[in-house]
Amino acid sequence: MHTIELGDVSVTRIGHFDNRPLSPAEFFPGTDLELWEANRSWLAPAHWDPQADRVRIAVQTWLLRSGGRVILIDTGLSPDPARAGVPAGGDLPVGLAAAGVAPADVDLVICTHLHADHVGWNTRVEPKTGQRVPTFPNARYLFSRPDVDFFHPRNLAEGPGRSAAVFIESIEPILRAGQATVWDGSYTVDENLRLSLAPGHTPGLGVLTLESGGARAVFVGDLLHSPIQVLEPDVSSCFCHDPAAAARSRRQVLEWAADHNALVVPAHFGGTHAVEVARNGSGFTVLADAERTWR
Repeated sequence: MHTIELGDVSVTRIGHFDNRPLSPAEFFPGTDLELWEANRSWLAPAHWDPQADRVRIAVQTWLLRSGGRVILIDTGLSPDPARAGVPAGGDLPVGLAAAGVAPADVDLVICTHLHADHVGWNTRVEPKTGQRVPTFPNARYLFSRPDVDFFHPRNLAEGPGRSAAVFIESIEPILRAGQATVWDGSYTVDENLRLSLAPGHTPGLGVLTLESGGARAVFVGDLLHSPIQVLEPDVSSCFCHDPAAAARSRRQVLEWAADHNALVVPAHFGGTHAVEVARNGSGFTVLADAERTWR
């Protein structure tokens, strides 16, 4: 388990599992397949399995220690989902224990958005009652208002990544317990961390910007699923609810990261799990692996 220090903030990766769900053409409609081949030397095998022609993604949680608090970014997939076709997740409490953290130690849970693979360990089943309760009893959970409204069962419509079961299992018990803080626009976590909306993948996708001691990073959730999107920022994933808006948000965040030498930390990258980017004319390029990454 590798921890890096970014100013006064420590960041530890808690891995759940890797997956190879779709081909590049399926995962990223409109992607230039020749660009994948041209960049095979560094895309494979960390981000792409060329033999099987499948995109490789990781499911992971980020553990931050900032301002004296223990903070989680996303909680992965549920260990016992009630949703057909959704795989069970890893054991987040075991991963946290390896980092010396018990559920009661967690002060804040930041859900970048409300898709199933980002909120699954928000809750657990209480054996005595059979009811779902917050996994982290002392934590505040941060949900964005646009996502709470969009995914609420009363507003639910057919579409990818929208399931009433996700909200009922992973969001509603937090609201009922009074442990949720629902934010909109932007939200200051502490002197090192702030949240802002980057709509498109979901209406309320939140990106977390870290600035501390001269170090900068941006945790972008599903704004990026593969580093190929750094080279093709206008190409969104098939899981984006508004692909055009996601592309606009992606370009804005990449511009900021390139101009501020910020580490870009997506939710699902394999390999070193993060990248640094630079401007390349009107687009962007991926810089060589930096030392401040997780291997």
